[in-house]
Amino acid sequence: MAGVSSANAPGPEGAGPAQTGPAQTGVEQTSSAQTGSAARIRRVNGPLVEVSGLDDVAMLELVALGPERIAAETIAINGTDATLQAYEYTGGLKSGDEAAGTGHQLSALLGPGLLGQVFDGLLRPLSSAPMWLTADREDAAEDRQVLDRQWKFEPQAAVGDTVSPGDVLGTVPEAGSIQFRVTVPPGVSGVLSAVATGPLRALETAAVVGGTQVTLAQRWPVHRPRPVAARLSDAVPMHTGQRVLDLMYPLPRGAAAAVPGGFGTGKTLLLQQIAKWSDADVIIYVGCGERGNEMADVLDGLSRLEDPRTGGALLDRTVIIANTSNMPMMAREASINTGVTVAEFFRDMGYHAVVIADSTSRWAEALREFANRNGDLPAEEGYPASLASELAAFYERASLATTLGGATASVTVIGAVSPPGGDMSEPVTTGTQRFVRSLWQLDRDLAYSRHYPAVSWRGSFSRDAEALGRWHAANGDPQWAERRARANLVLAESDRLAALAEIIGSGSLPGHEQMILLGGRLLRDGVLLQNALSANDGYSSAAKGSALLEAVLDTIQTCQDLVAAGVPASSVDSYDFSPLLRLREAAGPSDAEGVAERAAAFLTGLKELR
Repeated sequence: MAGVSSANAPGPEGAGPAQTGPAQTGVEQTSSAQTGSAARIRRVNGPLVEVSGLDDVAMLELVALGPERIAAETIAINGTDATLQAYEYTGGLKSGDEAAGTGHQLSALLGPGLLGQVFDGLLRPLSSAPMWLTADREDAAEDRQVLDRQWKFEPQAAVGDTVSPGDVLGTVPEAGSIQFRVTVPPGVSGVLSAVATGPLRALETAAVVGGTQVTLAQRWPVHRPRPVAARLSDAVPMHTGQRVLDLMYPLPRGAAAAVPGGFGTGKTLLLQQIAKWSDADVIIYVGCGERGNEMADVLDGLSRLEDPRTGGALLDRTVIIANTSNMPMMAREASINTGVTVAEFFRDMGYHAVVIADSTSRWAEALREFANRNGDLPAEEGYPASLASELAAFYERASLATTLGGATASVTVIGAVSPPGGDMSEPVTTGTQRFVRSLWQLDRDLAYSRHYPAVSWRGSFSRDAEALGRWHAANGDPQWAERRARANLVLAESDRLAALAEIIGSGSLPGHEQMILLGGRLLRDGVLLQNALSANDGYSSAAKGSALLEAVLDTIQTCQDLVAAGVPASSVDSYDFSPLLRLREAAGPSDAEGVAERAAAFLTGLKELR
């Protein structure tokens, strides 16, 4: 056992003491104000539960319902009557069943052992769950595998040191490249009077700071953003490994992006590729209302994929929160907030985290269903009037920040949107566009023509492209913004001329316009198209992507020069461009020099048409 330990160590600010009882939903802890109350369930309508006789209950406080002590959150209060949203299946609840307040909000137990694991929407491990989930199953803190496991705590601070929130007290080695850092919780500071010297369990004390015991694991309410010292406005690109995103619609670290697309356009595959190849330190993948087989594919893919940093499984630095379509619908909201809370926890350790939420539309549908059950006045297409504020609260938790410990770290949020029928004018899609910095809209026609990623250059945008262009210029690539602008111009002109060519035929266009049509095809097939199953093309480094784009743009310019010099446009158009188009798969994922050499040789042959 460690040198100091406590089973009742205080948690972080607002999270209450670290009891050895429930840490995730805490439905078995009853506040003193509720001990003598006789609160009873009055009405049950799916996840909507109305309770009478709850004294001193607070907004967002958890309430335990019925003999199975189902977790429900308080969303409205009228005297001693309260309206709750249940996070578990309410089958079996009836009028007259007891209800008891817990005295705290829905909180997540944040500590070692998160990485490489699969949890439900309330952050309870699914690895130890039964085949069919029940409302009375144990919380994660009561799971003996979590509580009884001992972790090797390696102190980095000494007794007598003065520490403040965010300072590192010690580390816990975990599998993979991520080192778990035990930090001083928010609201705690002072002189370090004791520090553990041996193996610890999650709820045992690692140190005593200013008279406050600090455990390995911390509890934090999932609706409350974790504090930072300062939010930063610097634009630093987050590399996803997908050329169409990194070259055309880049996303800075600490920003938010949305991926709207109809059924079959490849949203899940694109998000899985980002999870596999982005340069984030920690990935939090939230399956919100999606099919179970998709989550199984994510888990299988991440466990098979090798982490280029360590050679181990990429899953070792990933947290998967699976709230599939057959799980209680209101747990979708919990899963979204829990995922961001876990990401903020790793951000506070100094890591760059990415939250991938698939799909926010399922969460919005849950909000709509609950609002309709509650009798709320519907807004557009039946969604609640609070939809915009709910979306804003989620996406605004993305940030590049200086942590309380002084490190620069980030939480980047990427949310999928599944508009019914592919209608991009529906409320969730249009509302989401207001709060994100990049929009990666997926196009059904591109997907059906087997062009993946099917990111549309007509509907996508990046609000930070100019700032990221300045970053690239300051970091050795001054032509990045110019190449992007040229590529966008070629794609836009190519689309315009393609519509005209369908009427009069491409052969009736002037030679230089025929070369623009050719250039659009070369950009689409030689740069923007990417094969997720290819060892060389599934991931593309920033240097390789820039080399491919430069090679295609140089080819387009050479074709224009040939036509201007009198070479028939038909002769140029019939030239064999397959060596150029094969460059993306012929060269390795980071082989920018190989791309440049092969492109130079191709251009030499093309110029012989003169």
